[in-house]
Amino acid sequence: MKTYSVKEAYVTLQGEGALTGRAAVFLRFAGCNLWSGLERDRSAAVCSFCDTDFVGTDGENGGKFQGADALATHVKSVWDDTAPEGGVPYVICTGGEPLLQLDSDAISALRAQGFEIGVETNGTLAAPDGLDWICVSPKANAALTQRRGNELKLVFPQDEPEAQPSEFESLQFQHFFLQPKDDTAHAQNIAAAAAYCMKHPKWRLSLQTHKLIGLP
Repeated sequence: MKTYSVKEAYVTLQGEGALTGRAAVFLRFAGCNLWSGLERDRSAAVCSFCDTDFVGTDGENGGKFQGADALATHVKSVWDDTAPEGGVPYVICTGGEPLLQLDSDAISALRAQGFEIGVETNGTLAAPDGLDWICVSPKANAALTQRRGNELKLVFPQDEPEAQPSEFESLQFQHFFLQPKDDTAHAQNIAAAAAYCMKHPKWRLSLQTHKLIGLP
């Protein structure tokens, strides 16, 4: 029986992209294939600008779950404890890189608990069938396998030629977002992303609104 390692799980509002403002369980799986999560390895990582702690299982409602049913039951309990009144339960599978663990069994089990299911992935692994929403965030120097979905969310700016917005415009996504890189130049990155979107209206600006209003 497969063991799923979860860093944390909590209810909040989606803060980014086309579904901004929707209540969801953020199910953060531990582990990533582009960075170990350890600061000592950041400078040499394929993705060096991640702002998320995905190491271990010690976060809020984190843990190791034996089998897909145990995982889905846990996610439903997190939802029911916070948002039991009306609406369709929604879970966003994120990480790290959730597709290292999220599989057809977990999707079926979450579906049996009544959830719509979204994923936020770096796109280096193919998404399994049965997902309601696929958000891909490509990273420079990482081969892109998942080339279709609902939204493509590009952290901006990235200096490498293969990570420029124009490289992704022919892919099969409904929405194309630029998300300003959250680093010491954040204000300049917001201005640059906004200017790019005004000149290239295929792209829309995505801000991390949960950070602006103090949500996790």
